[in-house]
Amino acid sequence: MRKLKNSELNRLSVEAFKNKQKTPLIIVLDNIRSLNNIGSVFRTSDAFLIEKIYLCGITATPPHKDIHKTALGSTDTVDWEYYKNTLDLIEKLKTEQVKICSIEQAENATMLNDFTVERDTKYAMIFGNEVKGVSQDVVNTSDTVIEIPQFGTKHSLNISVSCGVVVWDVFSKLQNR
Repeated sequence: MRKLKNSELNRLSVEAFKNKQKTPLIIVLDNIRSLNNIGSVFRTSDAFLIEKIYLCGITATPPHKDIHKTALGSTDTVDWEYYKNTLDLIEKLKTEQVKICSIEQAENATMLNDFTVERDTKYAMIFGNEVKGVSQDVVNTSDTVIEIPQFGTKHSLNISVSCGVVVWDVFSKLQNR
């Protein structure tokens, strides 16, 4: 087996990416403090043609050298917008018939592997602060809470890892519906 060269990966140009049909999935970063996590989420979002990222609260916005370090240019491909208040954003998204999903450990949460995507539905996945998680007010206004099953001692994943796991799972389910 031969490892592929970068020139063999058939990467999209920025223009081609912008014109490509997007996955009906929105990422919401609720008060993320790590610029490296933000950049990593941009990169994951580029990989799976995510429609848009909303950066909320204390979440930093591009351009920033520490975001760029991990985003590797994906801040130029993935559409993004800043909202000061996550609850205001949720209210807006609900008027657009977007299903709001907080990624959090909560009572009666749906385990990710049991989460079923609905046909003709756009989803917003909300990822919370590295220490406090998704705020309780945001959880309260969500249509559902999704939990990533974990079996070790920590029961905690880095936000960028959580995003990668959730985006891959939902992307796969959307492709197979």
